[in-house]
Amino acid sequence: MALTAKAAEYLELFNAQPWPPLASATAAAYRRVVDGLITPLEADPTLAISDHTIPASDGGIPIRIYRPDAAAAIPTIVFFHGGGFVACGLDSHEGLCRALAKAAKAAVISVGYRLAPEHKFPAAVDDALAALTQIARHGKELGIDSACLAVAGDSAGGNLATVSAMRARDAGGPALTHQLLIYPVLDLSFSTPSYKELGEGYFLTRELMEWYRSQYIRSVEDIVHPWASPLIARDLCGLPSATIVTAEYDPLRDEGERYAVSLDAAGVPVQVERVPGVFHGFVSLLGALPEADAIIGLAGARLQAAFAGKSNV
Repeated sequence: MALTAKAAEYLELFNAQPWPPLASATAAAYRRVVDGLITPLEADPTLAISDHTIPASDGGIPIRIYRPDAAAAIPTIVFFHGGGFVACGLDSHEGLCRALAKAAKAAVISVGYRLAPEHKFPAAVDDALAALTQIARHGKELGIDSACLAVAGDSAGGNLATVSAMRARDAGGPALTHQLLIYPVLDLSFSTPSYKELGEGYFLTRELMEWYRSQYIRSVEDIVHPWASPLIARDLCGLPSATIVTAEYDPLRDEGERYAVSLDAAGVPVQVERVPGVFHGFVSLLGALPEADAIIGLAGARLQAAFAGKSNV
């Protein structure tokens, strides 16, 4: 099917933004445009929201906690935001984190990992694992149930979520119950058919992904590192169950769906939801695109099912 009428309207709006020419763009200039698209949200009395800093080897990592139940230790989703490893942060994904906390009936902890190019690979990957480990270790102080923990992320954040799941498995913990990967970046080679089919005209372009990659990696060798391109990881056994969301008009579509095939072959329970008629980033249009609201509702139900029977409370 074609883009939905509403999705086409938003695509035109996004494409009309004053994006800097990528051939000469700096991260600072790009971030200014992205930040200009962020609309501050009104207070939500149904959620307890608080900012904290957790310790890390290279300074503290900011986090923001969204709690639909301030009284009990509840299941928790550690969330990593998208933005090509270059842009976005705690503020840009507040609406998505709020909606996910309500849909999953769980706490969501959004992680403000270090960004490129100031901090190149594997800084974001290391921050993601450090945050996950510290959150699990200090669950009692944070008011969460560390025995009932999931990871989630969109786009570049989906990369960090799945790599954190791999590294946690290899390190013997923290144990995870689920991974929610929303149009994740999983292959920095950009070689799938969807890149050829959808590499121009749908907001996230091949040119933009190449620019993101140039900001993120240190050398071409990083492209084939499984922490940068987890699609090439050889061992996926023992990973937590997964929900993978893809968009029909997204150059990242095929790598997400190929990863699902690989997880299934490794015996990992996985469900893929390809959302028709939408483009990369659609989930952030909550309240504007019905597909965004529907997929967060579905993801919340999957997370609740994964959490069921795991809690110590």
